[in-house]
Amino acid sequence: MRIAVIGGGINGLCTAWELAKAGYQVQLFERDALMQATSRASSKLLHGGLRYLEQGEFRLVREALQERRWWLNKTSQLTRRIPLLYPLYRQGRRPRWQLKIGLMLYDFFAGRKGIGRHRWLTAAQTLRCSPQLTAEGLQGAYLFFDGQMDDYQLGLWVAAQCRKAGVTLFEHQPVLKLAASGELLLSSGWQSFDRIINVAGPWSEALLQQSNLPVQQSLDLVRGSHLLLPTLGRYGHMLEVPGSRRIVFALPYKHQCLLGTTEVRQQLHEPIACSEAERDELLAVYNQYFHPQMQPVDVLDSFAGVRPLLKSSADSSRASREYTLHWQQQLLTVSGGKWTTARALARQVAKQVRQSTKQM
Repeated sequence: MRIAVIGGGINGLCTAWELAKAGYQVQLFERDALMQATSRASSKLLHGGLRYLEQGEFRLVREALQERRWWLNKTSQLTRRIPLLYPLYRQGRRPRWQLKIGLMLYDFFAGRKGIGRHRWLTAAQTLRCSPQLTAEGLQGAYLFFDGQMDDYQLGLWVAAQCRKAGVTLFEHQPVLKLAASGELLLSSGWQSFDRIINVAGPWSEALLQQSNLPVQQSLDLVRGSHLLLPTLGRYGHMLEVPGSRRIVFALPYKHQCLLGTTEVRQQLHEPIACSEAERDELLAVYNQYFHPQMQPVDVLDSFAGVRPLLKSSADSSRASREYTLHWQQQLLTVSGGKWTTARALARQVAKQVRQSTKQM
């Protein structure tokens, strides 16, 4: 069976790899180079998503923590365990008991083969770990552990596994149009496949629209921007945005501090880049928690990516990172998803393809 996978981000690559391992003949089409868009602009975390527990997404967190373990074990050359501090201040929005329950669940879902259990640090202990933190109002911090990666290099590692499994990868080969009957249009003309998997991330919905096909799951396209600043040390920080329940990370990454992310609605025809307003927003969060203060001139670099969130009535900070799969004849469209769970998503795609062949 010949299968076309559209999209060369982490979800597309993992999908192609999983299908090839299942014995299918797989070709992947990417309009640019592999791992050049959303998948390269992540917060570089392999994590369960502590904040998703607050939204009741227990299945997603459990799955993500299981996948985190796999990535850390199998790709140790490109991943590592990272200690994270969640500092608590008198004016914080989340009480200590609530965080304690969340972290207990986080440890429970990680299982006995987790990467380290959380513990409480006093204010003095917290400041020894992170001397740049503001001391005024600091009650202490929870220390817990998650995974960190080089998202681009890890994606290229998956691409190498795809090639070893027999996947043919086509870069700079945009798919112009789809047909639900199993055809896709390239610059060279139409090609036919037994199944087509649309895993184009933020562009999956637009591809359906330009093909005059119905959209069964609408997306919220949300830009997330990050700044690179001088290093803060070896500890990462999970920070509450003042006056909000949103979270910003300040993470050690390649001898710098990776600060992000923002949440701004994005149109695909607009530039995908960190705006001045986002830069100022992130610096304001940083300066609320750390000293010395950082100014725009201190920003070493910035980057941005677009997250394809499942559309709902919730604001973007509470939107689900789950994924959905929808068939239209021989075309399967994947919507949503997150970096850490790309392999789990791919397994579900392979399961759906396998079931579809039994119904033929």
